[in-house]
Amino acid sequence: MESREDAYLLRPDLGALSVKVRGGRALEVKAFLGSPGILDLPGRARGRMQYWQKWSFPFRSLSPDVGEADGWGRVGKQRRIIRFSLTGGRIACAGESADEAQCAVELTELRMQHQDWWSIGLEATGPAGLLRAALEAAAALVFTQAPPSGVKLRLADSMSYAEWLRALPGAEG
Repeated sequence: MESREDAYLLRPDLGALSVKVRGGRALEVKAFLGSPGILDLPGRARGRMQYWQKWSFPFRSLSPDVGEADGWGRVGKQRRIIRFSLTGGRIACAGESADEAQCAVELTELRMQHQDWWSIGLEATGPAGLLRAALEAAAALVFTQAPPSGVKLRLADSMSYAEWLRALPGAEG
């Protein structure tokens, strides 16, 4: 488990770019490159697959005085991550091989605007031709059973952190 605070640039809305300061140590810029479609596990989860490219630079922490009024939204995170690899068409806990496709599954407890939230994300890395297969195999394993009653993993809720944060009540001003 990892705990940290990230700061997301919410205003101005940069559209296909997402900017954050990760744990006060790195400036990360991500560019949205498109969507190859929808990941659909009927009765269990549905989400939009997205291609992103990320650049990360060492960074000195933002001033503690920088806040929402300056266009930044601070998010406390406690992340739990498990990594799977796809080797020979089979999914298993990840090894160290750089030649295989991998998928990190991240369950995160978030604290924003004095409220608690949860997110789940899947991130596939490795050879481009194997990314979708790795993602689908990891998702099928993670979502073997339907979520608990009342939990809906819907397409409408599938978005980047920056997009979600901008949509929260009070984030506009």
